[in-house]
Amino acid sequence: MAVSDDIALVKHQEQALVLPLFDEDVAFELGSAVRARALAEGLSLVVDVRTWDRQLFFAATAGTNADNSEWVRRKINTVRRFGRASYRMVLERGEVPFSPQSGADPADYVIAGGGFPIRVKGAGIIGCLTISGLPGRADHGVAVAALAVHLGFVPEDFALPAEATP
Repeated sequence: MAVSDDIALVKHQEQALVLPLFDEDVAFELGSAVRARALAEGLSLVVDVRTWDRQLFFAATAGTNADNSEWVRRKINTVRRFGRASYRMVLERGEVPFSPQSGADPADYVIAGGGFPIRVKGAGIIGCLTISGLPGRADHGVAVAALAVHLGFVPEDFALPAEATP
């Protein structure tokens, strides 16, 4: 699959994985599902589920450290500022830091997969589901799968192939 195909698929994910509602219970369900998957598969990751004004769920599994939380913070900032999945930014720009002229300080923003916008029908993007600990494409995949399952979709129908080709 070409990078352009991956970009189209991520755009489709962003448009299709829209929640009918989002509250503390939904955040807990999403975060708990990610944590359960991480434990079942032996994945070292951090999961953060939030609205823009507050964190509603956070969990870390064995093998993570403070750096993972820092990556989460920067991915959240990127999703909020640019209104798209942080992995789409990787696909569109490559994993190069923002330039000083962009106004997006690399200390606060990162181009790396794992931040996925939480969209609510009729409200737009209201928060973010963020994963850190795996390679960026895999972090993105964990977030997408959690949303797909929560919405009753088959997660494989939304999955990116193992790797993009140039």
